[in-house]
Amino acid sequence: MRRITFRRMTGLVFVSLAGFAGLAGLVGLAGFAQTGKAGPPVRDPHTAGFVQARELADGAVPPDDVDGNFILGPTHPAAAETLPGASVPRGTVYEFTMSSTDSKLYPGIARDAGTFVTGDPAHPGRPVVTTSHPAAYTRRVAVYVPQQYRAGMVAPFLVGADGPDGELFPVLDSLIAAHRIPVMIAISIGNGSGDAQGSERGLEYDTMSGRYAEFVESEVLPQVESRYHVKLTHDPDGRATMGGSSGGSCALIMAWYHPEWYHRVLTYSGTYVNQQWPYSAQTPHGAWEFHEHLIASAARKPLRIWMEVGDRDLLNPNAMRDGMHDWVEANERMARVLAAKGYHYQFVFAENAGHVDRAVREQTLPEALEYVWGGYRPPIGEKDGSGRDGSILIGSGNMGSMRPSRSR
Repeated sequence: MRRITFRRMTGLVFVSLAGFAGLAGLVGLAGFAQTGKAGPPVRDPHTAGFVQARELADGAVPPDDVDGNFILGPTHPAAAETLPGASVPRGTVYEFTMSSTDSKLYPGIARDAGTFVTGDPAHPGRPVVTTSHPAAYTRRVAVYVPQQYRAGMVAPFLVGADGPDGELFPVLDSLIAAHRIPVMIAISIGNGSGDAQGSERGLEYDTMSGRYAEFVESEVLPQVESRYHVKLTHDPDGRATMGGSSGGSCALIMAWYHPEWYHRVLTYSGTYVNQQWPYSAQTPHGAWEFHEHLIASAARKPLRIWMEVGDRDLLNPNAMRDGMHDWVEANERMARVLAAKGYHYQFVFAENAGHVDRAVREQTLPEALEYVWGGYRPPIGEKDGSGRDGSILIGSGNMGSMRPSRSR
């Protein structure tokens, strides 16, 4: 058992739950109310057993072309890119609604209010939910189309969880205008409501399978193309996933089970813990299996991953008492196993930061997007909105390109 080092907190932590519906009041944060605790402890990034990380100057972010582990200082100024200047071309954000009655893959479930997961006494770590039942839902989907997009262009794109994500789109405006990321579509998909085991959101985001990626591929992307007359690339190197909390683990799950569709992953406070329900014998510990078994035992996949955790992220000794509900521990373990396997990844440990911390996100999102899209090369014959094609790399670091260099 690892000895966890805590430290005194300086300053205030601001946590944003906007866009991450249902995080408060359920298994994640409610666990502290149930146990009488005021909130998560403050972790020391230099705790024995944590990954070795480069400590950055306070207020600084990592370079966007370097792999590895980094420690963010306690001050989190918003990046200039979060507020585009008047001369920056603005994209258009469209929105439509999807209903559970139209879904073949997610007809809808819900867990009764005020009820929580329990543990199976005969099988430690196995969740039990007795109050989940069929239920209808609707979800909002926001689609960002940059002003630089031209009719007929085959565009790379980003799929985000817990949408609509209004904080994302201005950053995309800034980075696209500066040619720091490709001209891309962003598809910000709302969850099906609720949170954690027994809920629709939990079923979609915490299930270790390709089902949610298949839902996006078969039920969401065709609507985006037909409604807004855009063409989305089929090149996995031009497709990214993004999310926070369970939306973050979902982002990796999408790419892990369908690497032929997605190569780029961005997560804040990823829920790489034992949150899956219903139970699966193939992945009995849910997303904890990523760092416990899956990544180490599988051949390296062509993924490029950016991930963050806060020093006051969740530590939830819930009713299961399984030792697999520590978000800091989970993300630290992720960084270690990704490095050992030789993945291109960047891990940020943020001081003075809570779960999916809004200030940290405003500070780091531009750099995170640049890192994730590092080395992107449009396929030969496809051009982005600046007229670039597969002979030109996006960003300064080509180490992250998921395809070999090719001459024209």
